[in-house]
Amino acid sequence: MALDILTFGEALVEVMRTDIDQPLDQPSLFIGPYPSGAPFIFAVQAARLGARVGAVGAVGQDAFGKCLLDQLEADKVDARGVHVLPDYTTGVAFVGYKGDGSREFVFHARHAAAGQLAPEMLDKALFKGLKCLHIMGSTLSMHQQALQLGLRALEMAQDAGAKISFDPNIRPQLMSPDRARYAFAPFMEAADVLIPSEEELLLLGDAYSIDGVVQDMLEDKPDLVVVVTNGANGCTVMTQSTEFSIPGIGPMVMVDPINGYDVTEVDPTGAGDCFDAGFLTRWLAGDSPSDAAQFANACGALAVTVKGPMAGARTLAEVQSFMRENKPKEDEYED
Repeated sequence: MALDILTFGEALVEVMRTDIDQPLDQPSLFIGPYPSGAPFIFAVQAARLGARVGAVGAVGQDAFGKCLLDQLEADKVDARGVHVLPDYTTGVAFVGYKGDGSREFVFHARHAAAGQLAPEMLDKALFKGLKCLHIMGSTLSMHQQALQLGLRALEMAQDAGAKISFDPNIRPQLMSPDRARYAFAPFMEAADVLIPSEEELLLLGDAYSIDGVVQDMLEDKPDLVVVVTNGANGCTVMTQSTEFSIPGIGPMVMVDPINGYDVTEVDPTGAGDCFDAGFLTRWLAGDSPSDAAQFANACGALAVTVKGPMAGARTLAEVQSFMRENKPKEDEYED
């Protein structure tokens, strides 16, 4: 059966400190491994929401690789594209949590199985009938072969008639913003759905304001949907609107702020990945961009409420129940 969504990238497990303010350069307790890696958190969340999802990546022939593969099997994520590399160990992210809400990371990824991404890993069968390819800039930033895999996947998806979703997810420690502006250009141009933060959109655009960047994009691609994320404060959906066309100027940018939810944050890892999955599953199911974004906000909020990168990824029924029982922030303070 054809996939609804395909993604690719770094396959990891996560090992985390048990308590707050335990620095990674000193002995203390860890808990884990937890299956992780941004594209795989995304894939698991989309699968739990009912989408048919596949992922491409690589793990080692070891216990950590089995940990991740077992999770993908449990969530019915198509793992045909996940390669087991006997000569490499599975990638690991060590995480420490600080009292101010920030995190400290030590990654074993570039020289692990996760870092061996290459175009040859792509299987044409995964693209047959595919509805949407979801691409993350953090994966493209890993190294040149990962970027080449992304370009090849983009080409194969477009040949298959699939929609393209792109989350720039800029990581300056992996790729400078100037380099990202050039490297990400083909993905920005191809995107049907673009999910950047405000800062990322300004870094990658040619204008000095969010409206200006989006207006330029919509002139080239009127059907583009831009979802500008703002963490706990929700997001803003920006699309072309013929309803507000000005004579001599043409259609204007329709801006729809979508409010977030108040929750107690336990672990922020994976919130953006769950947001992306929530938006795409509902948008592909036929929801309006604004409705899909409200659903995505709920997915992102739920993702931070428990410890573990995939533990907060909920089912469709659970997200719908949460939305019925919790009003977005703006509504809570109405008279």
